[in-house]
Amino acid sequence: MNSIGKDCNELKRQYEECFNVWFADKFLKGEHKEESCGLMFRLYQNCVKKAINEHKIELWEIDKNVLGTDNEAKQPPKRDDHKKSK
Repeated sequence: MNSIGKDCNELKRQYEECFNVWFADKFLKGEHKEESCGLMFRLYQNCVKKAINEHKIELWEIDKNVLGTDNEAKQPPKRDDHKKSK
């Protein structure tokens, strides 16, 4: 799955690769300190935060319960893009 920001995809791939190696080679063998991928995670995290801001996504909307409610209607997200083109 791609990241929310296309500029973050490579960072995501690198972090996931690092994490998978750490998980298989260290965590599953009893070493539970995870320090080797920390910098890569922070770089990816910062990229995602920037993409979230650029897409004008409100973080509270991510945690909002929608399934099984009246809010579940399949509607596109509200965007201000149409205002810019007028």
